[in-house]
Amino acid sequence: MPAPRRIASLLASATEILYGLGLGDQVVGVSHECDFPSTAASKPRLTRSHVDGALPSDHIDQQVKDAVAAGQSLYEVDAPMLCQLAPDLIVTQAQCDVCAIKYDDVMLLLQGHETLRQAHVVALSPTSLDDVFADILRVGDAAWKPAAARSYVNQLRQRVQRVRDATADLADAQRPRVVCVEWIAPLMIAANWTPQLVELAGGNHDLSRAGQHSEYASWEQIVAYDPEVLILMPCGFDLPRTLQEVVSLPSQDGWQELSAVRHDRVYAIDGNAYFNRSGPRLVDSLEILAHLLHPTRVPWPATIPDASQAWSPFSA
Repeated sequence: MPAPRRIASLLASATEILYGLGLGDQVVGVSHECDFPSTAASKPRLTRSHVDGALPSDHIDQQVKDAVAAGQSLYEVDAPMLCQLAPDLIVTQAQCDVCAIKYDDVMLLLQGHETLRQAHVVALSPTSLDDVFADILRVGDAAWKPAAARSYVNQLRQRVQRVRDATADLADAQRPRVVCVEWIAPLMIAANWTPQLVELAGGNHDLSRAGQHSEYASWEQIVAYDPEVLILMPCGFDLPRTLQEVVSLPSQDGWQELSAVRHDRVYAIDGNAYFNRSGPRLVDSLEILAHLLHPTRVPWPATIPDASQAWSPFSA
């Protein structure tokens, strides 16, 4: 396969990887969710969502369930635009059908259009931080940038190691119980890479398991666990939208008795930009988390100059 000259990204995290590898000029189109770096916003949009993201959490959840039950796709590729751009490399995902365009839909589209049949497809499906690093290397190989990918991954790993070193000698009693909430109504506790990030950051996240998909949970489970730190990071929501959604939580039974609430350690975070986007900024997410858990040990990440855009303390 020759070196690709025209690259289409159908996934926000893939776009961040491509730009991180210095391939922004070769990116000819991006997904409807691609917003980082800011220069990606000028690229043609290749996907659209059939989910009304302006609805409240519970309405969005029901809309998604109804579409899945009916066998309907939640996202759509702009086939004419993709054909017009004629990419020779397409980066998409095969991890979550309710998060982005389905891999099967992408492959079916390619088979039905002669101009796209020769395109090479790389599908990302990470469930851990190491998987993200492996994906960067895979994208680098596919784009003929293996050295740049190795260098990029090494830089990211060095940042992870600095956090690991800062928290390695913490005693068990110094590692707070943490719950990261990925959806508000119905309640969902973050899994995939999140328990790993919490552990590296010097905490415990025992209500979900690393490497598994996030699952629904009950509020009673959270109350019984009594988190010492509560992170509110709904998937796909920026910080203002998160603060809008979480106002219902203080009315839950037992809210005031939670250790995190009593000690003012409830934080709202831009989950769309950080924890829920499986790209290079998961390392930023780790640094944010480590700083919130252990501010005297881990400084605020230099990659985020304005902390107020990333997180906010939350109280009733």
